[in-house]
Amino acid sequence: MATQYAISGATAKGIASSVEQGVTEGALGPGAALPPVRGLADQLGVSPGTVATAYKELRRRGIVVTRGRGGTVVAAAPAVASRRPPKVPDGLRDLAGGHPDPRLLPRLVPPSRLSPGARSHRSTPRLARLEDAVRDWLGPDGVPTDHVTFAHGALDLIGRLLSVELRPGDAVAMEDPGYHHLLDLVTALGLRTVPVAVDDQGMRPEALRDALRAGVRAVVCSPRAQNPYGGRFSAERRDALVAVLREEPDVLVVENDHASAVADAPLHTLTAGGLTRWVHVRTVSKFLGTDLRWAAAACDPITLARHDGRMLLTSGWVSHLLQETVYGLLTDGDTRALVARAEETYALRRNALLREFAEHDIEAHSVSGMNVWVPVRDESAVVNGLRSHGWWVAAGARFRLASAPGVRISVAELETSDAARLASDFAVVLGESEATYGG
Repeated sequence: MATQYAISGATAKGIASSVEQGVTEGALGPGAALPPVRGLADQLGVSPGTVATAYKELRRRGIVVTRGRGGTVVAAAPAVASRRPPKVPDGLRDLAGGHPDPRLLPRLVPPSRLSPGARSHRSTPRLARLEDAVRDWLGPDGVPTDHVTFAHGALDLIGRLLSVELRPGDAVAMEDPGYHHLLDLVTALGLRTVPVAVDDQGMRPEALRDALRAGVRAVVCSPRAQNPYGGRFSAERRDALVAVLREEPDVLVVENDHASAVADAPLHTLTAGGLTRWVHVRTVSKFLGTDLRWAAAACDPITLARHDGRMLLTSGWVSHLLQETVYGLLTDGDTRALVARAEETYALRRNALLREFAEHDIEAHSVSGMNVWVPVRDESAVVNGLRSHGWWVAAGARFRLASAPGVRISVAELETSDAARLASDFAVVLGESEATYGG
């Protein structure tokens, strides 16, 4: 082992707990190799079957992965430790975080009239007026709104659904490159990810068909503002994907419209295609506030019952105070005007950078949202090179499964006047990295 951490335990449970402790404390970092089963069994004086059972449990919980002849190693994003982004060094412009521009978010004011009494809201978990507002929000985009529900954010809803619908070891089709927190979540649930390549129009139909043939039980995708690639479904791509999905009607389709109001692209939703099992989820964190941990979802009746049944047993409902706050913002005229300005501003900033990259013959991708994906040969060389010029961008490794290297640039706070300098610096760094790494 490359680490001095000593695994202990006389039972499978004890061995698994010891490994988990090492991961939690940081003594066993991502990629750290665990001893071979027989080697650890001899060291601890237990049977190989005991160690194998411990490793199986750790794999089921997303703490370790097995790489064939490469042995068992700690997962890149172990489920017992949150993979937080690296701290932005002092003095650098942060283009890695993916957060909205605070100047384009409304002021959050809690409702002046609080929910009466200290009673349970399990019998009426959703405010009727907010349900109506959600239907008014989703319906014009073609999303069926017969059944709607709320959750504590998109990841909360998706995690709950996958845990109800699937079992450890089941496979989920995921965008590649895709949203890193979703990739981590699927691993943490003990599920397998099957990469589906994306382009400027989102998931590729032929890649999705391959994933379905591989036996996936759920598909998670973004219809617009795809993170990190910036793709969006065209009407033609949506129709092609629906045709593929109809071949496997029992597969749950999760459509994550995370940027919605600031995506700068029309919605061509899969949910309008007559699918059997589906859910369309929207959050408001990108345009109303990152602290508003709320999501709305429209779904088929079976999915609704399974989601709400599991929520009833856990948190019970989404805070009515939060619902009141969201309702006030969604229906406020001034807030709607600010959101419209934010969408326009992000589009201007994104397109300004894309134009400057084109001037330098730098390939870049983004047709919606606030992220730009730039293919590169060596992510570390580019990230470190840009750092020397005062820029901080995200290495693509945390977003990728099987796709080629790249870096993600978030343009939410990149003024159009800064686009030319960033593109020029990027061109210099690319030239230096190609000279260093054999371009």
